[in-house]
This record gives sequence, structure tokens and C-alpha cells, in this order.
Amino acid sequence: MSLSRRFRVLAVAVLATVAGVPAVPAVASTAGTSLAWQACAGVPEPTQGLQCTTISAPLDYARPSGEQVTLAFSRLPAADPAKRRGVLLLNPGSQGDSQLSLPLQLVALGLPQSVRDAYDLIAFDPRGAGDSTRVTCNLPVTFMIPPAYAVTPAGVDSQAVVARQNAQGCADAPSAHLLPYITVRNVARDLDGIRSALGEPKVSFLGYSFGAFLGATYATMYPQRTDRVVLDSSTGPGGLDYTWSRRFASGFEKHFPDFAAWAASQNATYGLGSTPEAVKAKYFALAAKLDQTPIETVDGATFRWINEALTQSDATFPLLAQVWQQADDGTIARPPLPPGFDFSGLLAIVCNMDGWPKNVDVYRHAVAQDRTRFPLLGAAAANVWACAFWPAHKTEPQVRITDRGPSNILMVQNLRDNGTDYPGGVEMRRTLGQRARLLSVDQGGHRAYLFGTNACANSAVARYLAEGVRPAADTTCPA
Repeated sequence: MSLSRRFRVLAVAVLATVAGVPAVPAVASTAGTSLAWQACAGVPEPTQGLQCTTISAPLDYARPSGEQVTLAFSRLPAADPAKRRGVLLLNPGSQGDSQLSLPLQLVALGLPQSVRDAYDLIAFDPRGAGDSTRVTCNLPVTFMIPPAYAVTPAGVDSQAVVARQNAQGCADAPSAHLLPYITVRNVARDLDGIRSALGEPKVSFLGYSFGAFLGATYATMYPQRTDRVVLDSSTGPGGLDYTWSRRFASGFEKHFPDFAAWAASQNATYGLGSTPEAVKAKYFALAAKLDQTPIETVDGATFRWINEALTQSDATFPLLAQVWQQADDGTIARPPLPPGFDFSGLLAIVCNMDGWPKNVDVYRHAVAQDRTRFPLLGAAAANVWACAFWPAHKTEPQVRITDRGPSNILMVQNLRDNGTDYPGGVEMRRTLGQRARLLSVDQGGHRAYLFGTNACANSAVARYLAEGVRPAADTTCPA
């Protein structure tokens, strides 16, 4: 999940402490809407002309005149109106707060001028999160994605208790009636409502992680309304399901050696081990130490969670090395999340997807298996989610991604991605068939375009968005 907002927030905190066409249409009533653009609240200067607005959409698209939800989105106008092609919808992946400033973040990361000239950059908060109509589950500050590491079989039972409490918190909240409608299908319909409100016949799209699955869903539901589509760090075609969760562990096993090699090269500074093997042994030793004797609010499960988060970008390796030093000397503290940060909306999206077992025995078996297969993180990624006890019942099936539609999708996937493991991207590529090309990138971490340093990948994505030039076949960007 990017570096996503979850991991950027964690990095800052650590630094501070160390199926087919929809049955009903999108919001047709928004066509030609006169949007009331205004300054975006809470966005630091310089805003570079970023504007925000809202529209309404049906909570239940089967009852378009019934209860409405608010959809918040922003716009950074194209830098050169003479070169403007249209709008580029953006989604960064999982989020716990508003992402309306995402266009400014991408510009700061080096979004090329050719892309800035060609598009109005449109960020939005999906229903359930951010400045759109929100849901809440009263999640505890100890909530983790993936769940807590189960050191022993009893850890599955204790996590099941926590997961049931998380689900009950969703059921008991005032927003409980919204839960059945916080689905990827409805978010895609909302996106089409935004397209209509902007008066655009087609939209281009750049989505990371969950945003990539959302983009694949939108392109399946509205294939003829898509222009140029980039799916970065894709899940499998099942979306954010139990397979996706378990793949946190396999992805982490692939990317951890990058950190271990880096830490060994920096042994004179951090003292974590002079070889990658020694660094890996240090990881297990620190985790076991905290399993036995937690330091304040940090136990072994929290330590492993921080490691997973801070290896989602090579740029945060130094922060992670400091965390290890603090774990060693007993000064480690759990990073605080900002006020108002809440993963309830994401949890609702995830748990409304197919493929989540309801029987805790399934999780027990998977945890036992993955603890052995992927010892770094397997007993966390396979552990029980609130989805096992989800109180809401979906009103319609999940969209099944297909290969029907224009060939206008570019996929980009890091080979050592510990947020959306590479095999998921390969499966999504196979499902999209002739519609897509896959650009595999020999680098580690989650999210490739702009969030990684691979010049080949960054150039290829920018060229497609700005010029429409896409690789003729699947290809690989070397390290």
C-alpha cells in the first residue's frame, strides 16, 4: 500500500522519534455541472494553482435519488493550455487521510513538464476516506496492515480476537449503514461521475497499488471512456484479497536482501552487521528480543511491521537502520499517527472484496505454512483480518477484470515489490490480455514511477502519458 501515504506518514513519524459493465450508470446528473472550485484547505504553500471542489453521488447506485455521499477532488490545471490533452486522474493507493494534494507531491517528485503541459491533474478521495464522506471503525492506534505477526499458533487466536473487535467497531459506528456501498465498483462509478462533472468524454489514469486495481476496474467497466491508462504496482486480478495480503511476505523476502546489503555496506555507521547474512540474523534477534520483552508499546510484531513499511522505499533505509539501533539500545518507540488519520475507509474497501476466508482455521493453516516459507513476515501477512468477521453484506458482485476493450494500458511493476508482489502484476497482465503491456523494473520497493529512481521506467511512463508511445511488447528495465 505507496511510498503510499501509510509509509510516508510512518517515515516522518520515525524520523521524528529517531465483472463487466455496471448494471446502472454513473452520476449522469453531474454532466455539465458548474463546479465551484476553491482553495484547498490544509494544503501548504505554494499551491501552484491547486483547486478543490465536491460533487454528490448516490450511496446506492440502484437508488440514484436516495441518500447521497460527497466526493472531494482537486485539480492542478495543465501548465500549457495550448498543449492540453485532457485530464489525468490520480490515485496513490491506500490512504488514511486526504490525498487532494497528490498532484503537488508528484510535481515535487519530478513529474515531467511534458506531462504537466498535457493534463489537468485530478486527485480524489474515494468514498469512505479523506475529505469525501467517511466511514469509521474506531480502529485502535495499534492497527496494522498486514496484521500482527503470530509468533506461535496462539498468536492467530489473539489476532482473531483483535480482528473481531475491529469488525465490531465498524458495525457499531454511526457510519455502519455506509459499509455495503464502500466497494471498488462504486468508487469506479464515482470516478465516472467526476469525469462527467468535468465535461470530459474520456480520462487518462495513473494509479498505484490499490489505485492500479481501481484503474483496471474502471477500464473494465468503462473501456471506451479511457484514454491512456497507467497501472503501477498492481495486485492480482482479485484485488486486495487474502492472496494479496499473504504476498506481503513473499515480496518482503525478495526486497529485504536489498536492505541487508545496504546495511552491511554501512556497518561502520550503524553497526548492524558486516555481511548481509549478519544483518538478517540481527533482524531475527531483534524481533525475538522484542517478542520476549517489549519496549514500551513496541513488541516484535510492531518491529516487523515497521520493517515492512520502511522497506517500501530504498530512500527510507537510513530511517530503518536507526530503528534497529533504537531497538538494540532500548529507546525504540511506536511512531504516532497524525490526528485524524484513519484506515477505516481502506478496511471497508478491502473487506468488501471477494476471497477473504471466514473460518479462522484457514488462517491458522496459512500462518503455519507461511511462517516456514517466509520467516521474515509470513506469520503476519497470513494472519486474520477483520474481513473474517465483516458485518456488511455486499449488494452486488465484485467486478471481474477482463481483456475486453482498447489496447491502451501500460503496467509498470518492480521486481522486488513488498507491497504488491511481482507475481500479482504478472497475473493482472495475463488477465488484461491484449489491452496491456507490462514494464518490469529491476528495482526494489513499492511503486515505480517517480517514487523509484529507475530512469528507464520513469522515462517510459512519461513518454506514454505525454506522447502515447508505449512499448510494443512486454519489456524489462534493467537496474
